[in-house]
Amino acid sequence: MTQPEGAVDGGLDEPTDLEPEQGSLDLAAPEDRHTREEWEAATAAVLRKTRRLSEDDPDAAVWEKLTRTTLDGIEVTPLGTPDLLDGLVTAGRPTRVGAWDVRAHLGAGAATLLNEEARVDLEGGVTSLWVGTDGTDLATLLDGVLLDLAPVVLDAPDAPLEAARAFLSYVGGRELAVGTNLGVPATAPDDVLVEAAGLARDAGTLAFVVDGTAVHDRGASDVQELAQSLVLGVRVLRALELADVPADEAARLVEFRYAATDEQFPTIAKLRAARRLWARVLELSSTTGEPVDQRQHVVTSRPMMTRYDPYVNMLRTTVAAFAAGVGGADAVTVLPFDSPLGRPDLFGRRIARNTSHLLVDEAHVAKVADPAGGAYAVERLTDDLAVAAWELFGRLEEGADLAAEIAATVAAREKQVAQRKRPITGLSEFPNLAETLPDREPDGRWAEVRSYGASFEALRDQPAGAHVFLATMGPVAAHTARATFATNLLAAGGVAVDVAGPTADADDLVAAYDGQPVVCLAGADPAYAAWGAAAADALRAAGASYVVVAGKPADHADDSCAMGVDALAFLTRVREQLA
Repeated sequence: MTQPEGAVDGGLDEPTDLEPEQGSLDLAAPEDRHTREEWEAATAAVLRKTRRLSEDDPDAAVWEKLTRTTLDGIEVTPLGTPDLLDGLVTAGRPTRVGAWDVRAHLGAGAATLLNEEARVDLEGGVTSLWVGTDGTDLATLLDGVLLDLAPVVLDAPDAPLEAARAFLSYVGGRELAVGTNLGVPATAPDDVLVEAAGLARDAGTLAFVVDGTAVHDRGASDVQELAQSLVLGVRVLRALELADVPADEAARLVEFRYAATDEQFPTIAKLRAARRLWARVLELSSTTGEPVDQRQHVVTSRPMMTRYDPYVNMLRTTVAAFAAGVGGADAVTVLPFDSPLGRPDLFGRRIARNTSHLLVDEAHVAKVADPAGGAYAVERLTDDLAVAAWELFGRLEEGADLAAEIAATVAAREKQVAQRKRPITGLSEFPNLAETLPDREPDGRWAEVRSYGASFEALRDQPAGAHVFLATMGPVAAHTARATFATNLLAAGGVAVDVAGPTADADDLVAAYDGQPVVCLAGADPAYAAWGAAAADALRAAGASYVVVAGKPADHADDSCAMGVDALAFLTRVREQLA
């Protein structure tokens, strides 16, 4: 490598042994490159230490152990490798350049209150408004809003045309910001779609929202959400085709709304797959002229949020917003962390809008047009989602029952949540029975949403009237692991514990026992073998009616709890005994 003119010996321009070969784009030096077999060996060593692999299992078994399967049956590899792209033509790359539109949601409420929220949000950095307008006084709600700068997306599912006319009447011919949308749902009757298209074309706005979040809120998987969005998008194209509106012009009137969850890679891939799928629909619709990019409004998932330990929702929505931005969303709505409890307060709304600003202005997520582009695992997942969604779209067009498909997904997810294979922090994992929830005014916005943790929330809503006696066997160091596991598991079902403390034998346990109907033995295997049966017998003699052991099932116990247990079923049994 030739030293540049004027360079100082020993400076940053001086070649070193760490520099790759001139002209190479490799980021790793030769000694830092490793083979697939070396990675398998290193990973297998870790899994053997955790007993997820036996000594007899081949190293290559790590792929099977670490590959995760989504609710759509799609495998997500633990490591992206070049061979994942064999035979693939990647598509669906983001078209957004720069920062995304930060969109605030204004729900039900008095127009004066909504106007105050809108003004605060806009002054705080929000760039567009998503406005619930059924029966709302728009003149009051939008008073002071600069409609030529801040796009407004209407949301009036009960009377979309009336809301659109009222909005345009209020506008009175003023210039409107690019991205303003009359918000007529794609599910509206054909004549409503046609009239809305006419209103939008005259006003220079968008007309329709294809809302995938509606089925997401009912528990749909990523593939089901994508397929349903295609069904609704095609419905708009067909309705307008009958009114002699060309497909490409009709497509320019549509905005798609998708949900973003805290599963960041599936969310990124879903948004990329959505663009690819819609481009294929338009290709088959014989559009002419310039390609029409899919416009995406992405909303952080409602079902992923929890009423208990709601502050964890800040973490969930941050990951979801990051995934939405990386996935190329044109507009992102971060729902306030306290939304599941009722009307969000000023703090909740501020945190929601600042989430996007932190990602854009401080983390610089929007500086790169396609951060996930070329990532083997993301490109593979994008293709798998697109192929599966296209297949389901075809079946839905032929009359397949989407409700039945969603019900099967909900059942599969419920099972994983019940077994805590899909853990929910603050609810099924690490719950805090002593927490005081923020007090929020009910607003009914969450009535149609079934939280992923709804079953655990139902248990927490009615805490058990009696405590479980946690019979900790031996010193703290010996029982702490299983005692902590049992305490957290019981707390997830609204069951508190009374802890015995360090004990040496069954007599110590009986001395600490205070008449609780359910006791849970928690100790190390040697203690179980030495005096587990004696402890159970002594506690039964003292009044216990139901004995649980933390660990493997035992003949002297009525029940057991360990990793992989069906937590909901176990907690239901315990609560029945406590009752």
